[in-house]
Amino acid sequence: MSWPLKYRPKSLEEVINQEDVKSALREWMESWVKGKPQSKAVMLYGRPGAGKTTLAEALARDYQLELLEMNASDSRNLKDVRRIAEVGATQGSLFGVRGKLILMDEVDGVNAKADYGAIQAILELISNSKHPIVLTANDPWDPSLRELRNVVKMIEVKPLGKTALKKILRKVCEKEKLKCGEGALDFIAEISEGDARYAINSLQAIAQGYGEVNEETAKLILRRKEREYDPFETLRGIFWARYAWQAKEAVSSSHVDYEMLIRWISENIPVQMEGIEDIWRAYDALSRASIFLKRAKLSGWDLLTYTFDLMGPGVAMAEKGKSKGTWKAKWKKFQFPQYIQLMSKSRENRQVRDSILSKLGKATHTSYNKTLVDTLPFVRVLIERETDIGLALSQEELEYLKGEEKGSTSEARPYSRKRPRGKRS
Repeated sequence: MSWPLKYRPKSLEEVINQEDVKSALREWMESWVKGKPQSKAVMLYGRPGAGKTTLAEALARDYQLELLEMNASDSRNLKDVRRIAEVGATQGSLFGVRGKLILMDEVDGVNAKADYGAIQAILELISNSKHPIVLTANDPWDPSLRELRNVVKMIEVKPLGKTALKKILRKVCEKEKLKCGEGALDFIAEISEGDARYAINSLQAIAQGYGEVNEETAKLILRRKEREYDPFETLRGIFWARYAWQAKEAVSSSHVDYEMLIRWISENIPVQMEGIEDIWRAYDALSRASIFLKRAKLSGWDLLTYTFDLMGPGVAMAEKGKSKGTWKAKWKKFQFPQYIQLMSKSRENRQVRDSILSKLGKATHTSYNKTLVDTLPFVRVLIERETDIGLALSQEELEYLKGEEKGSTSEARPYSRKRPRGKRS
């Protein structure tokens, strides 16, 4: 048996260094016991190896619940998730335990397009279930998970610190009666980047290969765990960097799309920086990064290194206090890009608009873009005089055409076409 599985905590009490998470989970479960749940589901989110699944399993044992587990990223469609939903929402528990805990692992692994209907099915599961539900995610900020975030209680599982990891490793060494050097434990904890599973696997690899664990052997065969940064880690790496290489490493290690990362940085420059000249220099570097990113897409990805230099070190070193040695890191809350929020709010309007364009395109035998730019403006004028134009429009579509939609949809236009001079439409 692998050691991470063998020494997995059996109860919340055995889980090390996650007191806030354990307290939140107990409070949530007690609300279920009292018959007045705070929310039907919680989402545990954090880095791989932080202990999200372990916490869910320990919670089930503590409250004597049957654990019904599925990996959301392996259940690729509506049918798969609905099958679990029916079992979890309607059937009783086995083995005489008093209830169930439904665990859906890796919900951020669901692809909104490829796994069509899966997110909607999970929402239905949450709505209909008579049992508590735990979702886990490495990256909960994916736009496709917005609806899920709105209906669950969000609980962050922070990565384990070096002290906590060493405590776990010592415990494993004691139970395996393994001789472990303090320097080796220090090294394993450092390279594991807060991932307990990776740390224990590394310990087992050395122990089974060499019989004992010492620092020299550990440094010879082990490598630092490679991982990608989430948006918040990336921003922290950029804004808190004291040296250019630290900022560049944060950008190049980020899993966030380059264009979206520029929006994250842009949103948080005035939040993190106080001097007006520092803010100006940061935006100047970021605007140049945007230019090089566009050029890289058109002429070749060799130019991407300039994008990294400008959006990482360029922004980070815009604060003059860093070069003078007077700069001090100040914790400030990172802001979610307003662009994403606006797009989410206008999503319903864009769906209505696309439905109208589909009907217009079929009637006029024209493309999406041509219908949007050339036909839709005239239909808006026509609809003010004649409601029935032969397209079987719904009441919602009619309201959209009359200009009664909720919010602007201008950001969704693929391009704008300039009118020829001297002509009027």
